[in-house]
Amino acid sequence: MTSPARFPFKRPDPQTPPGLESRAGELRASLGQIPAETLAARAGTSYLEIGPGRGEFHLNLFDKPIVGAFPNLTFFTPAGDKLPDFLQALLLYYFVCADGAPLTGEWVSFADLPGGRMYNQAFQGYSGDVLRNSISQSQGLETFKTACQALGGQPLEIGSASFTFQALPRVPLLITFWLGDEDFPSSCKVLFDSSATHYLPIDGCAILGSQLTGKIVKKLR
Repeated sequence: MTSPARFPFKRPDPQTPPGLESRAGELRASLGQIPAETLAARAGTSYLEIGPGRGEFHLNLFDKPIVGAFPNLTFFTPAGDKLPDFLQALLLYYFVCADGAPLTGEWVSFADLPGGRMYNQAFQGYSGDVLRNSISQSQGLETFKTACQALGGQPLEIGSASFTFQALPRVPLLITFWLGDEDFPSSCKVLFDSSATHYLPIDGCAILGSQLTGKIVKKLR
């Protein structure tokens, strides 16, 4: 498969970057040539046929159900509200990149993903560091645990506390917290299954990581 054009790499922004709308149109055109059942199998979604050549993909983005209309590949809430352009593009990239690769079960840092090392410092700055700075030093560990559990995170024994989240059907994320001491400050980091770039470009991985830490920060407030 030809590598898709990438998001402009910068701090994730809810506004649509210039050129993204036309790029989304190109992605929709390429996906429309692939049988819906093939797309569903690669992306790990269900597919419901509702007419000749028409149907719906059903998936979750974190804990939110999403419906994707086929063949035009436009994404909606179950109530029929169209998702913002930025999320439309993210989901289109997911379907374009998805190749059905199995999860490895190996958690790696953003820097260890293909293409991630160059952008790792920026990614850490607006993901793990923002989360760390939002956690009370005196109640850090318990506060972190409470927020992650409230968002449906599943605990995993890594670091002082860690939780997994299903961002997309085949893109799990792991958020880790290491409790600091008098010599070393506390730290947080988002980890990815090493297969992540089989499902999103590195920019898309960064966006999901930032969305996860943003959800936790919001829950802390």
